[in-house]
Amino acid sequence: MNDLIVAIGLVLVIEGLIWALAPQTGRRMLALAAVTPEAMLRRAGWTAVAAGAVLVWLMRG
Repeated sequence: MNDLIVAIGLVLVIEGLIWALAPQTGRRMLALAAVTPEAMLRRAGWTAVAAGAVLVWLMRG
């Protein structure tokens, strides 16, 4: 459970850095995501899930 809370904290830090350091870039990314086809967003999401799972598996073995 402790690892899950740490992981959520790291996600919040990374997300927060985007908005704190480059809010215009964040807005451009949101605008681009709004016009991206849903299938492509799903594919990108599942790719990120798989990459994250592999990374956790490699690091935690």
